[in-house]
Amino acid sequence: MEENNTILTEIDGNVGIITLNRPEDMNAVNLEMLNEIAYQVQTWEYDDVIRCIIIKGTDKVFAAGIDVKALSYEVSQQSLALKAWQDEFNKITNCSKPIIVAVAGYALGLGCDLALAGDIVLAAESAEIGYPELSIGIIPSFGGCSRLMHRIGKAKAMEMILTGKAMSAEEACLSGLISRVVPLQDLFDEALRVANRIVSLPYQAVLQAKETLKQVENMNIKNGMELELKSCRLSMNTPEFRDILANFK
Repeated sequence: MEENNTILTEIDGNVGIITLNRPEDMNAVNLEMLNEIAYQVQTWEYDDVIRCIIIKGTDKVFAAGIDVKALSYEVSQQSLALKAWQDEFNKITNCSKPIIVAVAGYALGLGCDLALAGDIVLAAESAEIGYPELSIGIIPSFGGCSRLMHRIGKAKAMEMILTGKAMSAEEACLSGLISRVVPLQDLFDEALRVANRIVSLPYQAVLQAKETLKQVENMNIKNGMELELKSCRLSMNTPEFRDILANFK
């Protein structure tokens, strides 16, 4: 396992694992942490060995929000670069490889943004997911308005952001905010099991499926169906598809 300033990284077969590592600050996200996560995701983007990525916190907390002390300092120095933060999140969301996020405990504010930046979110029963930004006089700015609205709809997104009330894991699952609720003791093992299941599938088809799903999210059904057909044709032209057909019994 390799240790950076704010994250730990390791590789398990074809799976890259990022562990948020600011336990003394409840994994509060500062720009350094976000830079390190984005850099590692981009590094594995171009590593042929890595086919899936897991991002996780500890058993007690995923990420409790933005580092308010760092935020206060940046604001006082007039050095707050919101676009730089957003650019780092975009590097994570634009990764072509599947990203699984394992959430236990608090995933608040930027912690929730980081979860939404992934593709599959598994959460322990202890997870509390929400956006308390209005309590300090700002609004979510890195996916909390746009991605949340797409994920759970206007009514729930409005209530979640305007009240600041966090969702339980069960409510988040029912709302479509997360994929599944998993017992805490099984959370990482289940994330790794899902990652290895993805890794076992034809690689080019996995990449094509992720990219297609990302694009059709913002399309009407007609355009989405047209893109599906185009993507299916592309996947049928890959050597892996032809090899599977040739060896099918």
